[in-house]
Amino acid sequence: MKPDDLFDLTGRVALVSGASRGIGAAIASTLAAYGARVLLTSRRAESCDATAQAIRAAGGEAHVHACHNGDLAQIEELHQWIGTEFGRLDVLVNNAGTNPMYGSVLEADPAGFAKTVDVNFRGYWFMCQHAARRMQAQGGGSIINIASVAAEHPMDGIGVYGATKAAVVNLTLAFARECGPMNIRVNAVLPGLVKTRFAAALQSSEAQRTRVIDATPLRRIGDPEDIAGAVLYFASDASRYTTGATLRIDGGMYA
Repeated sequence: MKPDDLFDLTGRVALVSGASRGIGAAIASTLAAYGARVLLTSRRAESCDATAQAIRAAGGEAHVHACHNGDLAQIEELHQWIGTEFGRLDVLVNNAGTNPMYGSVLEADPAGFAKTVDVNFRGYWFMCQHAARRMQAQGGGSIINIASVAAEHPMDGIGVYGATKAAVVNLTLAFARECGPMNIRVNAVLPGLVKTRFAAALQSSEAQRTRVIDATPLRRIGDPEDIAGAVLYFASDASRYTTGATLRIDGGMYA
């Protein structure tokens, strides 16, 4: 196999949750650029329209379907749609996430806690489950879970979020062990601070940005495209002997 062929996703069906902007949009665009038929989801379908239009304008294939990652009925309906419309699923990228709370662990309220767990952990689990069942039936596939460096290094103000991302790392290992014999690879990507609206609270002042950059050997905050390259690796045959891995992408902050 030629090196270029290792990353060829031509004809493969790839589902990217939380694909309306930021990291999700960059991942979807990258997978489409390498030939994947990309399925984009967000709570509101119209939120993904700009990403889908950009992919199509570049010659790629993109389809949009609404799905709230915290709603199990919507996850079920999404995967029924995939079965009916496409008949297979080769790549799942669990990227949708939420963090409705920012503050001390002593102040976390039950409603915000439940929402964070439902979207960031329970949703990931059942998205993996539905995808793995279809992948088992078709002979294999690749699942990539987007976690966070907060899974390994708890951060002040986002304790519940970090705990759910630690759970995502553990579920990645559990699915990797059990699904490996089915030729299903399951890996996780742990982004550091990236220029997204989601992470805006962590870089809201120039002083905060300076502290982050000074603590980062590569001396910059990440771009969404920096995460997309890692996902491409895990989605493609370049990583065909890799499962249960967690790849930290943080510019060296935790080196």
